[in-house]
Amino acid sequence: MATDELTAFESALSRLSDALAQPKSEWLRDASIQRFEFTIELAWKTLARFAQREGIECASPRQAFRAAFKLGWIEDDDIWLAMVEDRNFATHTYNEKLAEELYSRLPGYRDALSRLSERLRKVAEPPEEAGEESSPKAD
Repeated sequence: MATDELTAFESALSRLSDALAQPKSEWLRDASIQRFEFTIELAWKTLARFAQREGIECASPRQAFRAAFKLGWIEDDDIWLAMVEDRNFATHTYNEKLAEELYSRLPGYRDALSRLSERLRKVAEPPEEAGEESSPKAD
């Protein structure tokens, strides 16, 4: 179910935000990068599930972010493709200098991920029926 994925994504995003709010250390930098890795993974899988509801199949992160751009769920697909590249790099390579560079990009990535979370939460909410009262009816 798409909302289950959204909840998992939001939880991962919260943990990434918590890490980025802490004073920087080498350990925290590495932990933040790892939290970014699983947050971006959950982000694209959540997008794939939401896109599937729109009749669009996404088998990869790139496809999911391109679909989200076309559906108007994200505004700038370049940052998302950069995130995918950074995630791939962080997963398969470790280099101190590049880890520092990636860590410096994480606040911007977190902000984009937060905007995505807010947008998907709105997409997940059913629209209110026209003329329907927002308060419960008395029996």
